[in-house]
Amino acid sequence: MGSQRSVVITGASRGLGFASACHLYRNGWHVLAAMRSVDTGMKALRDATGAADDDPRLTGVTLDLTDTGSIETAAQTITAAVGAPHALVHNAGISAAGMVEETPTSLWERMFATTVFGPVALTKALLPEMRRTGRGRIVLVSSQGGVRGMPATAPYSAAKGALERWGEAMAAEVAPFGIGVTILVTGTYDTEIITDAGTTDCRDLAGVYAPHHATMDKRGRAAMRMAARSPEKFAAGLSKALESTKPFVKVPVGPDARMLMIANRLLPAAGLHQMTRLMMGIPRFGALGGQSNG
Repeated sequence: MGSQRSVVITGASRGLGFASACHLYRNGWHVLAAMRSVDTGMKALRDATGAADDDPRLTGVTLDLTDTGSIETAAQTITAAVGAPHALVHNAGISAAGMVEETPTSLWERMFATTVFGPVALTKALLPEMRRTGRGRIVLVSSQGGVRGMPATAPYSAAKGALERWGEAMAAEVAPFGIGVTILVTGTYDTEIITDAGTTDCRDLAGVYAPHHATMDKRGRAAMRMAARSPEKFAAGLSKALESTKPFVKVPVGPDARMLMIANRLLPAAGLHQMTRLMMGIPRFGALGGQSNG
């Protein structure tokens, strides 16, 4: 199957995955773009890159991370196309807003299926061939929520935290076979996932958490406008990360992610909690005590 470097990118039809697929294709990689809607997603990728319909370096892979059968078929498609991929980038994800009381259990289940359970299943299906080949890098795209649990995004933060712990554990297991693991902690990027259109909104803006939502929404939108960077900058960071030869590495991609990782190392947990509360304008401890649900 030749010496062409190959990379599997999940969630390649939009956002960071789309930008990364375009960037790596332009840099000579064979990109296996995994997504739910291959027809529309591949058309967009070909339009953006100028790739022909039969270009062997741009392969569409149908993948629904919440469907076991889809994962198995996707793994077979990948193995048939390239054998063991040089890199497997777990980028696909969903976003949700709402307090723990406001978010339904079904949302938690879908969040973990997309962010943890599906990626684990796909990795397990591809690892045997990667072990036999004796090389490869598995990249887990985390976020600031994986470093520190953020209010109003508990399911997202919990899933990203689980993703990171999985990566840390797996790294020691697969390193003897020549397979490295990278965790990328992303900052804020200008993609659909940070907008209302890209987020499952479970917030009750008239409920008991209204004082939280009113301030957090205003401050959050302002912070995103100031901090959001182009997805192409993330793609460049991913491209650099794929060159690593270390068995395990965890690196930030973006200045805000870098600052949070530094703060997380330097500040005690209680101090970081207070800093987060003040930045987001959340009422002080006990301020809303005794309020009813009605």
